[in-house]
Amino acid sequence: MMMTPADLAPFAIGFMLTERLADTAADVIAVEPFEAEAGWIVRVALSARCRGRIHDRVRHRTSDTSCGLCGIAGLEQLRRPVTKVPPRPDTPVAAIFAALAALRDHQPLNAATGATHAAAACDTDGRIVAAYEDVGRHNALDKLVGALAMESRPLPAFLLVTSRLSFEMIDKALVAGVGMLVGVSAPTSLAIDQARAHGLTLLALARGDAILVANDPHGVFSEDLVAKEGLEPPTPGL
Repeated sequence: MMMTPADLAPFAIGFMLTERLADTAADVIAVEPFEAEAGWIVRVALSARCRGRIHDRVRHRTSDTSCGLCGIAGLEQLRRPVTKVPPRPDTPVAAIFAALAALRDHQPLNAATGATHAAAACDTDGRIVAAYEDVGRHNALDKLVGALAMESRPLPAFLLVTSRLSFEMIDKALVAGVGMLVGVSAPTSLAIDQARAHGLTLLALARGDAILVANDPHGVFSEDLVAKEGLEPPTPGL
């Protein structure tokens, strides 16, 4: 995995979950990162009932930062089970803008390099309760998913990512069990299809003064609500 070698334990657990190699954090018995000459090696021990999945989910080459699906054996592996139904989000628009405004303070690595993505968990007031960084957008989200699974706190109101919203980002948010994913860049058509298929609220192109509603299965961000919050409604067809 070409990634930023930090927060390797939450990354390993998140990766096991989003790859469907484990069902819960308890299925990961041990995570042992250690530094080697050319990088880092992370050894992961899974529960006996999950070990057989490794052979079913083998990747045929090393994954990298460009796509969370690199190296899968075939397109049929896109159809992975989603066991959690996303809840209806209960988040005012003002909370999303508050999280966007606060996100930079939770990106120390990006402040130093200008070259990393972040994934953040936010509450209903827009407070960022956890954030992780990585050079790869999907790696950052795996770190966050793993950290959330390791803790006993309630699920966040929404996840906020500093990247485009591609298929694997939707898939990882579904594994996390959150009701809404917000991204600062555009969604792909496959990502929108995945969000619609599983009822995930998806907001894109999030800026300080506008947000594009890509999927709103519960009608939370209807034109009436958007108007009430003082925003311009999204352009039809985008």
